[in-house]
Amino acid sequence: MTTDTSTPTAPAPSHPGPGPGQPLHVAVVTLGCARNEVDSEELAGRLEADGFVLVDDAEDADTVVVNTCGFVEAAKKDSVDTLLSAADLKASAGHGGRAQAVVAVGCLAERYGKDLAESLPEADAVLGFDDYPDIAARLRSIVAGEVHHPHTPSDRRLLLPISPVDRDASSISVPGHADTSDIGTGAPATGPRAVRRRLDAGPMAPLKLASGCDRRCSFCAIPSFRGSFVSRRPSDVLAEGRWLATQGVRELFLVSENSTSYGKDLGDLRLLETMLPELAAIEGIDRVRVSYLQPAETRPGLIEAIATTPGVVPYFDLSFQHASATVLRRMRRFGDPESFLGLLEQVRALSPAAGVRSNVIVGFPGETEEELQVLCDFLVEARMDVTGVFGYSDEDGTEAESFDGKLDEDEVRARTEHVTALVEELNAQRAEERLGETVSVLVESLDVEDGEPVVEGRAAHQGPEVDGTTTLLDTPSGIAVGDVVNATVVATDGVDLVAQVGGQP
Repeated sequence: MTTDTSTPTAPAPSHPGPGPGQPLHVAVVTLGCARNEVDSEELAGRLEADGFVLVDDAEDADTVVVNTCGFVEAAKKDSVDTLLSAADLKASAGHGGRAQAVVAVGCLAERYGKDLAESLPEADAVLGFDDYPDIAARLRSIVAGEVHHPHTPSDRRLLLPISPVDRDASSISVPGHADTSDIGTGAPATGPRAVRRRLDAGPMAPLKLASGCDRRCSFCAIPSFRGSFVSRRPSDVLAEGRWLATQGVRELFLVSENSTSYGKDLGDLRLLETMLPELAAIEGIDRVRVSYLQPAETRPGLIEAIATTPGVVPYFDLSFQHASATVLRRMRRFGDPESFLGLLEQVRALSPAAGVRSNVIVGFPGETEEELQVLCDFLVEARMDVTGVFGYSDEDGTEAESFDGKLDEDEVRARTEHVTALVEELNAQRAEERLGETVSVLVESLDVEDGEPVVEGRAAHQGPEVDGTTTLLDTPSGIAVGDVVNATVVATDGVDLVAQVGGQP
């Protein structure tokens, strides 16, 4: 990993911090995906249970914990920039600021460990996943001036047996899987076994199904630092879902690195199908959404469960990555346009209005113009609601990093721009196909512009953050965040919808 850290090392803070007996204030800053949000809330729960005061603003904190993302180069840069900004707060402590320590956690910290610490001296400590169970003690020692020696990165897949059913993850730290028995009395009386403190008061919350991944995609480094696939027990998932409902959550967003693998290490690959109705039946929960489905593992029973179970939104987040069979083989994945279109046919036969999203990688080593055209032709036929487009770049330690046939950066950029323009047009067309459709919208924000109310939320086919929003017109008085209302789509703007309140579900 290479990091530009030309900013001078921050001087030692002169702010006195909290007085004797006063609790330390901590801000947790989260970058990256919804899985990281769950991990941050677990860390926040542990810290609060151990006497820390959680604050929203880093300027009000004695220590700033940055939960980093290590997925792609842009995410790494964002993580480093955020750590440097937090270090600037620490440098200002002598001028009335409060911050005494800046700590990196999360994927970037786990992936690079001591290398990150050496290249980023502005951070007071770099903590790996194994530090999470003792996070409170770690932060106290760091604020007290003790030096923390970061770990040497290693392949976390080696920590558990190869056979999924032989895995016992109780002896290792798996973020998002904490057991309250080692925390003390911090968990809510009615709470889940995974200690968690919500950092976002919105009506949607991610709920972790599993961590890690057993696939060996040649472009992806995630399994090496997230480890082998480990499912959470259904009882823990359900308990946390019930607790989230008591916190005002109305939509459970089920997250993992590969949701289609859920239960394989517990001896039952159909556990997700059987658990979905139980999650949807939780009092106060209006809808359940499943994320990240691996196409090669998406079985008919799971499609049917997602498409037809009351309370589960018909939403299919299918990670195609490409459509050319030859490119997919080099990616160590499986599929082709015919099988992928057949999968979408199964989905739409059960739920014609189902939401479908995916991501694709353009400019993979050796990608020919013909293979690129196969991808473009597939995207036209697939009619997906949203497609994320990523230009290929080497990731440290991946198989593809050593591949021949690399395209130059300008060519990758040109292909990415071409496919991005195509999907923007296709996604806008798909949104226009929803004109006149009745959608169920979860209200997520209320605002006022020019004296007029602006009510915004997400329809069932729109996942959090990445799939667009729906603006509601003629909303009834008294409407509140967390309400679910029916509305008829009357206009579109790209993937965003405008809908008139009314209509039948």
